[in-house]
Amino acid sequence: MTDQAVPAAELYTDEFAADPYPAFAKLRTDSPVCPVTSPRFDSFLITRFEDAKAALNDPRLSKDLYGPGDHYLRIFGPNSAGLNKNMLNSDPPEHSRLRQVTGRAFAPRRIEALRPRVAEIVSDLLDRIEPQGRADLMRDFAIPLPMLVVSELLGIPRTDNDEVLEWTQVIRESGSSGRPPAEERARVQEAQAWLAGYLNELVTAKRAEPGDDMVSMLISACDDEGVLSERELVSTAFLLLFAGHQTTADFIGNAMVALLTNPEQLALLRKTPELLPHAIEELLRFDGPLPVASPRIATEDLEYQGVHIPAGSIVGVVINSANHDSAQFEDGDRLDLTRDRGPHLGFGHGVHYCLGVSLARMEAQIGIGALLRRLPGLALAVPPDKLRRLPAASPFRGLLELPVLFNA
Repeated sequence: MTDQAVPAAELYTDEFAADPYPAFAKLRTDSPVCPVTSPRFDSFLITRFEDAKAALNDPRLSKDLYGPGDHYLRIFGPNSAGLNKNMLNSDPPEHSRLRQVTGRAFAPRRIEALRPRVAEIVSDLLDRIEPQGRADLMRDFAIPLPMLVVSELLGIPRTDNDEVLEWTQVIRESGSSGRPPAEERARVQEAQAWLAGYLNELVTAKRAEPGDDMVSMLISACDDEGVLSERELVSTAFLLLFAGHQTTADFIGNAMVALLTNPEQLALLRKTPELLPHAIEELLRFDGPLPVASPRIATEDLEYQGVHIPAGSIVGVVINSANHDSAQFEDGDRLDLTRDRGPHLGFGHGVHYCLGVSLARMEAQIGIGALLRRLPGLALAVPPDKLRRLPAASPFRGLLELPVLFNA
């Protein structure tokens, strides 16, 4: 075991982007807690399940990136401050206040009432795909499905969906364009500025004509109840927009690749569709869309696995490594849709446990189930190693495209 820093050149490679799990396995064995340099920022990575679970609920690891130091600027850059003052980047009691307000929009009855509309959106998307015999499942299905759902929840007009999606994809695909780093950063800053401006305009419009949507609900919390500031209102809307579609889109893409490259598991799921809710959990454990939890800051000197983490360090909890830890999941690198459902960390743990878990599960179950029913003979159109993915250093694990063939 070593606490020597792992250089970016050894970890953030094209091979790592395609399949990070061998590297994660090596880290769990040799350096379960270690400093790592990366193209984005340097941090300590925590890779084993028990350590990761503890770290996700460790109050000494703060999510408040606006505290002492330049952590916010190092991680996000200067132009996104108006978009990130939300519950994701806060600690209790501030986090508790923001989560309570936002949680009203995710009440179980409200989410369950969306089921027919989610099914309708899925059906409409597949009606366009089905006659073609081929598709890019990211562009044609996985990305628009949750985007359409969250746009309706927020009250974004349908006429604005394409432009909003375009700018969110600039942030999602950062580092994949081949542009020089400075130009890439400028493009991301431009996207953040556009989205901040758009959401401010949306808030103004909803103040004038409120509706039965999340933005109108947040405005009421700000104006009538005084429990949200204007900055928190806009930032929370951005969090719901971005988190509400990106992770679900990437998960659907990852899940379909997992199934199409494990044909015996795909056949099992086709044969026993009632297994689908259970399968969604295993697919999320197997290849989740958020490989490393959003950054945390050590508020004091810490020690994990005998490794000293100095106060002020950025700490990354590697969820996708923890979810493959064979100390917790037998033969953790194997996809097994009949695996006894265990406490995976795909939705996080502790006070920052994913607020939108019910909606994400619903969208994945309805979407993946419909893909398997309506697209017979579904197969990858390229070898798995030719799939184009987000860059290795991206905070997200997902595909740039997912070309498939099927029987039209």
